[in-house]
Amino acid sequence: MKFTFAWLKQFVDVNITPGELADRLTMAGLEVDSVEEIFAGLAGVKVAEILSVTPHPDADRLVVCQVAVGGETMQVVCGAPNARAGLFTAIALPGTTLPSGLAIKQSKIRGQVSSGMLCSEKDLGISESHSGIMELTWLRESGGDLAQVLELHDTVIEVDLTPNRPDCTSVIGIGREAAAFCRTSLTPPVTAADIPELTGATGEFSVTVQHGDCPRYAARLLKNVRIAPSPWWLKKRLLSLGSRPINNVVDITNYVMLEYGQPLHAFDFKKLAGNGIVVRQARDGETLTTLDGTERSLEPDMLMICDAVKPVAVAGVMGGANSEVDETTTEVLLESACFNPISVRRTARRLNLATEASYRFERGVDPQLAPIAMERAVRLLCQVAGAEVVENGFDLSPGVKKNEAITLRLSKTIDLLGYDFTAADVTDLLTAIEIEVRLLDADTLLVTPPSFRVDLEREIDLIEEIARLKGYNEFPQTMPLVPMAAAWQDPARKLRQDIASAMTALGFYEAINYSFVTPRHFDLLTLGEDDPRRRTVHLLNPLAEDQSVMRSMLLPGLLENVRRNVNYQVTDIRLFEIGKCFMPGAEFEQPEEKTYLTAVLSGRRLPGAPLLHMGEEKCDIYDVKGAAASLLEGLGFSGVSAERKPDRLEAYCEPDSFALVTVHGEPVGSFGLVTRKVLGNFGIKQDVYFLTILLDSLLAQAKDKKQFSPLPKFPSVKWDIAVVVPERAGAGEIVEAIKGSGEALIEQAELFDVFRGGAISQGMKSVAITVTYRAADQTLDDETVSKAHQKIIDMILARFDGQLREV
Repeated sequence: MKFTFAWLKQFVDVNITPGELADRLTMAGLEVDSVEEIFAGLAGVKVAEILSVTPHPDADRLVVCQVAVGGETMQVVCGAPNARAGLFTAIALPGTTLPSGLAIKQSKIRGQVSSGMLCSEKDLGISESHSGIMELTWLRESGGDLAQVLELHDTVIEVDLTPNRPDCTSVIGIGREAAAFCRTSLTPPVTAADIPELTGATGEFSVTVQHGDCPRYAARLLKNVRIAPSPWWLKKRLLSLGSRPINNVVDITNYVMLEYGQPLHAFDFKKLAGNGIVVRQARDGETLTTLDGTERSLEPDMLMICDAVKPVAVAGVMGGANSEVDETTTEVLLESACFNPISVRRTARRLNLATEASYRFERGVDPQLAPIAMERAVRLLCQVAGAEVVENGFDLSPGVKKNEAITLRLSKTIDLLGYDFTAADVTDLLTAIEIEVRLLDADTLLVTPPSFRVDLEREIDLIEEIARLKGYNEFPQTMPLVPMAAAWQDPARKLRQDIASAMTALGFYEAINYSFVTPRHFDLLTLGEDDPRRRTVHLLNPLAEDQSVMRSMLLPGLLENVRRNVNYQVTDIRLFEIGKCFMPGAEFEQPEEKTYLTAVLSGRRLPGAPLLHMGEEKCDIYDVKGAAASLLEGLGFSGVSAERKPDRLEAYCEPDSFALVTVHGEPVGSFGLVTRKVLGNFGIKQDVYFLTILLDSLLAQAKDKKQFSPLPKFPSVKWDIAVVVPERAGAGEIVEAIKGSGEALIEQAELFDVFRGGAISQGMKSVAITVTYRAADQTLDDETVSKAHQKIIDMILARFDGQLREV
C-alpha cells in the first residue's frame, strides 16, 4: 500500500516528519518498506510561456519557439507537435540535469540556437506520457519553479500490509492509525452522516442481486457527464502512486479507491441492455472480454455483474470492454459493492488476473464503506465532470451482518501485558481508532469492533490491539525470573531418549517409518484371525491403498526396511524404531496409543569388521538376548532375565527361539527368530532376529537407585566353577542364582563357556562360570575364599540337579 505524506495531511493534522511517521507506523504493526521523496530532481526546471512558434528553416519536423521565463525571453528549438503560442509549459534551462541523466546545455540545432529544452512529462519523470510537451493550461504566469508551482515535492511511503489489515489499504485507513498515535482526529471528506437515503425508488434503472456472495451492492446514475482529461491535482495524486491517468471518470474511481479503500466501477449506462444490473453467477459457455483486451472463458461458480443479457464485469476483479467508459460516454452508472473475499480470490486465481480491486476484495472490504465511497465519487464527478446525479439510487445490503460485541476483562489485559492499565486508559486507546467501548463494571468492558476491523474476533485480539496502540516501546523492561532448578522432564520422553542413545551405542541405526500401513502386514506375519492386533484404526481419507490403517506393530515396517537393504546388497543390518502403535478405542473415543521399541538384527555378528580377523560368523539368538540385557541394565533396571513361555509364543517366531524379557518377573517384551515362512512372505532370504519392548510396561518398573561406592582398596580373587547340568537348566539362571545367593564376598559372576558333546552325556551340558570374590576390609586368603566357593557349588548342584565336571 502506497500513499503520499501530503495526501495524508489532508485528513490528519500530522505533527511529525515522514521519517518519524514511518517509524511510528512500523512500531504500530504496519511495517514500512520504503520512504521516498518524489520529483526531487527537478531543480532548474521552470514554467515557460511560448510567445511565438515559427517553422525551423532547415528541418521539417522542428519549430523555433520564442519563450518567456519570467522577465527573460529566449529561443528554444522544439519538435513537439503541440507547441503553440500562448501555451504555458515546462522548460529545462541550460545547466539542468533531468531525472533520466540528460544534461541540458545551450546548443545549435540545425543552425538555430536552442537555450534549453521544452519538456514532456516523461522527460521530467512525472509519467510515461511523451506525446508532446506538458500543457499547463491553467497557469497565467511564467518563471516559477515547476516543482513548487505544481506542488510536486512530496514523500511516498510504502507499507507492507499483512492480510489481516484490509482497513489500511487506503489513505484514510492509514490516517486513522496516524491520528491515534499522534493524538489528533481524522476528518474524512465524506462520512456516514453525509449519505443520502437510497431506496431504489427510481424508474431510470434496476438492480437485482441473485447470489449471496454479494452482501452489499450500491449504485447511482449520473447524466450529462463530460469525458475529459483529469485536472492536474487529480492526475498528480495518481501519478505520485504510479497509477496511469485515463480520463476524469475512471480517474475518480481510482482516486476514491486509493482514498477510501473501496473499489468502484463506472459503466457506460447506454451500453447496458435492459437499463439494469443483475449480480449472478456465470452461465455455461459465457465469455467476457475484460478491459485489458483479453477474452476470458467464464466458469459457472464465478460471480459476474451482468445486464439483462450478458456479463459486463467480473465481480471484484475487472470490468468488461463491452461497457467501458470512453470519450462518447454521457451517462454513467456508478457501482460501489462488497463481494465475498473467497469468491473473488478464487475467480482472480482461475482467470490469472490480479488487480488493485481484487487485492482489496480478497482481504475483505468493509461493507459499510460502499455508500460512503460512492457518495464521495458522486460529488467528485459532479465537480470534475459536470455530471448531474439522478435522484435516488440503490443500496441493497441483504448480507451485511451486525457487529458482535466482545467482552474484555481488564484483569486479563493486565496479566498478559504486565502493565497496570485503567479502564479509562483502555477506552482512550480503543476509541482512538473508532472502536466502541462501554463499561460494564470495574473489571469488564463491552467492546464492539467496527466493521472495517475484520481481524478483531476474540478477547485476545483486543488485548493485542491495546499493546499495539500503547506502543511496545512504552512497556517497562524487566528481566525474566529464572528459577535455579532443573527443568522437569517427562519420564516417557526421557526414557525414549535414553533408549535411542543406548541402542545407537550398541551399533543399531534408528529407523522412522510411517504410522499409516497396509492391513496385508498381518497376513504376511501369519497372525491368527482372532489376534487383537488385527483390529486397526482405519483412515477415512488414506493417501494410498497401502496406507489405509494405523499400525498396531512396528515389526512389519522394520522387516520392509530389511528387505529393501538386502535388495541393495546391504546384508549386515541392525535397525531399531521407537514409535506409537494404535488400537481402536470404544465408540466415539480416541484410539489407544502405546509406545514400543522394536529392533531387528541380521547378517554378520560384527558388521564392518575385517573378514581376515573376524570372519563371517552370523549373529544368533544370543546376540539379540545380549542386546536386550545390555539395554535394560544400562538403563538402570536390575532383575532382567529371559524366560521361555511356550504359551506366549508369537505366530511369526520360531518356537525354540522365543523368550519373554522380564524385569523383576514382570514381562516387558520378547525376542526371537522370525520364521522362514514370514521372512519369505516379506521377500527376505536370510535370518532376522527381533526384539520388542513395551515402553509403557518398562516405565512401571522401578530403576535401581544410583549409589556411590569407593574404589576397592583390596585385590579381588577369581575362581572358576565347571558344572554339568541338564539341558533344561539355563546358564543365565545359574549366573543369576550365584549373584542372588547372598554371599557377601561375591562381586561378580560371569559365564565364559557352554559345552556339549564329547564326554558329556546326552541331554546334559557343561557350564563354566568365573566368580570374582573381594572383601572391602581385608585381603582374602584361600581358606576364606574356599568356604564361600564351596557354598556356591553346593547351591548349584542342589538347585540345578548338577554335578562337578571332571577333567
